[in-house]
Amino acid sequence: MKLFLNSLFLLCFIFIGTAQEKDNITILEKDSFAEAIKENNVQLLDVRTPKEYAEGHIADAKLLNYFEKDAFRKYASKLDKDEPVYLYCRSGNRSQKAAKILVDMGFTEIYDLEGGYMNWSK
Repeated sequence: MKLFLNSLFLLCFIFIGTAQEKDNITILEKDSFAEAIKENNVQLLDVRTPKEYAEGHIADAKLLNYFEKDAFRKYASKLDKDEPVYLYCRSGNRSQKAAKILVDMGFTEIYDLEGGYMNWSK
């Protein structure tokens, strides 16, 4: 019984730790995202493809194609992990996956544009 309770406690601890990692990612609606990126030197990432980026993007966003995993990680490793990172994709799917990679890399504050660039450009 004691072993069971200890195992249960350990599992709870693991799940709580995982939930805290997810808290590093905040989804912002369009107006809040726009207000937040007004500051100079914001780490703003567009994780779409070069073709999508060429069709339109948020001013000063750095293209960092999510599908180029090695290049994505290499560039991301040069960013300041203690400063906020703002990112977006076309609709919000890729940026959520990219945000999870950043969390795994040790980034502590990530903001994702709700609805992605499709929402931004409405």
